[in-house]
Amino acid sequence: MKIIMIFTIFSILITGCVPKKQSYSAEFMILFNTVTKIISYSESEEEFKKQSEFIYKELEHYHQLYNIYDDFEGVNNIKTINDNAGIKPVEVDKEIIDLINFSKEMYSETGKQVNIAFGPVLRIWSRYRDNGVEEPEKAELPKLIDLQNANKFTDINEIIIDEINSTVYLPDKNMKLDVGAIAKGYATQKVVEKAKKNGFDNGVISVGGNVCAIGLKDNNKPWGVGIQNPNKDSEEDITGTLYLSDMSLVSSGDYERYYMVDGKRYHHIIDTNTLFPSEYFRQVSIVAKDSGVADAYSTAVFNLPLEEGKKLVESKEGLEAMWVLKDNSIVYSEGFKNFQIKP
Repeated sequence: MKIIMIFTIFSILITGCVPKKQSYSAEFMILFNTVTKIISYSESEEEFKKQSEFIYKELEHYHQLYNIYDDFEGVNNIKTINDNAGIKPVEVDKEIIDLINFSKEMYSETGKQVNIAFGPVLRIWSRYRDNGVEEPEKAELPKLIDLQNANKFTDINEIIIDEINSTVYLPDKNMKLDVGAIAKGYATQKVVEKAKKNGFDNGVISVGGNVCAIGLKDNNKPWGVGIQNPNKDSEEDITGTLYLSDMSLVSSGDYERYYMVDGKRYHHIIDTNTLFPSEYFRQVSIVAKDSGVADAYSTAVFNLPLEEGKKLVESKEGLEAMWVLKDNSIVYSEGFKNFQIKP
């Protein structure tokens, strides 16, 4: 696959000294069906390109493994597991088993709010959403009885993992994995860890809004990261800027993937209790050390009433949250504003 990158170069002027490094950025498409952006200070354009290409290849690896839509030659991925549900175990790379085990951990820690076995229900909503986007005049909602029947096959504990033989098996043909609420953040975290070992010691990596800030800028200050404004009618593109170092920011909201039925918006984040899109918030943003953790909790907290979500966030050390309510007012966890203080 050809790497499509856009590189920009500019010097950062620091009063009273000559800049030792320049700031570079790269952007590429396709992976995880979104846009990836990389920003870093580097000694040379050549070094930055080398690091960016390393990050691309690592992301591509996880994109193929965690893909639920596409087949790749010589790769057994999540789609392969789904295709063989009720048929046979599938031998997979260790990274897939690690993701499933991590997802089970997040399922438990979030009070069952994030469930990668929720695929049968999500598939129904995806089909209706796609049809509604393509033909808005025919947009309609899934029938509750169909959602309830699909929900009978969403027990995450039914996933059979054989770590000795490195296989995963879904014992019922109706079971389907959907890792969309967790895989992008999890993969981003793994790539960041590998990039650091490869010498990438400062920068920002954003994979479709899953943002990891690494180290410090060339002026030894944290990276400024904007939070997208979910209110499309506002003149402001962001709701605020966080200043992060070796931290991750992930947001979930109702403004990216949705369709309209009878004048009402139905987005892609489905409440595991009601089986319908969650209606508590416009957006939830989570700050955490680990991007996979932040990704999981952004979905979990989005699906909880405010007080329950605050209680969950406050029970986890190193986790902070921001809620944008339906009226576009904003609520913060106790420590969230600490990241908004400009150094």
